[in-house]
Amino acid sequence: MRYESPQTVEAASALLAGEEGLARVLAGGTDLLVQMRSGMVEPDLIVDVKNIPAMTSITEENGGYRIGAAVPSAEMNEHKGLCALWPGVMEGADLIGSTQVQGRATMVGNLCNCGPAADSVPGMVAANAIATIVGPNGRREVPVIDIPVAPGKSTLAKGELVESVFLPARPKRAGDAYLRFIPRTEMDIAVVGVGVSLELDDDGVCTHARVGLGAVAIKVLLVEEAAQALIGTKVDEAALEKMAAATSAACKPINDKRGTIEFRTKVAGVLATRAAKIALERANARASNGGEK
Repeated sequence: MRYESPQTVEAASALLAGEEGLARVLAGGTDLLVQMRSGMVEPDLIVDVKNIPAMTSITEENGGYRIGAAVPSAEMNEHKGLCALWPGVMEGADLIGSTQVQGRATMVGNLCNCGPAADSVPGMVAANAIATIVGPNGRREVPVIDIPVAPGKSTLAKGELVESVFLPARPKRAGDAYLRFIPRTEMDIAVVGVGVSLELDDDGVCTHARVGLGAVAIKVLLVEEAAQALIGTKVDEAALEKMAAATSAACKPINDKRGTIEFRTKVAGVLATRAAKIALERANARASNGGEK
């Protein structure tokens, strides 16, 4: 096995593209090292990206934030600006493993593992987060929703890696939230996870919404019908009921030891309603604070 620690994203891409055998990116390593120790994978090349400045920094950009792919969850959740602007996304990132794991685990690693139950992804989908991908053919911007395809499978081509994720600016009356259901109180895999993002006008009418739904299909879903149920309303009970029904209708779950199809379908609507109410409260609270981060 060969270990490389490049100083630029382009150099990392070149190493990945040039390896004929199995190559893996090492950022947090909280999944990769476990897989290696258990014998699940035996990489011919490991490319450590923790010495690349663009992948280890959080920077303010156009009123939003760009998060490097190797920034650990713990660092994100200590960033006051990020937590104020996108608290729902941070809630999902804060659920990746234990406190110790969060000191290394990254949101982009959670994304690129392409697990349907990844906690950070529904919130990013609801936020319309955009990933910057670097590869042999240059750079491209891709919505996070378009990266996972199925469990363990992504749209990244050979030699490509995610450099960063961008969370956009928000109007003063906007809020988001992420909720999940797990059998235990912590450190468990989501049975269902829902991220909701809302924007309101000055009269409290919803002008924009997105709903991300996890653990109920082969990948995280963007539920457009659920968002449409909220847009043009004041997010009242009637709108929330329609949103819950649309969220449940989008589910394509399986039966397993953690939950039945019927249970997951029902819980998806319940969590969507609760998350939307939290997002609404945050939007109004942020507006009363003048839209301050």
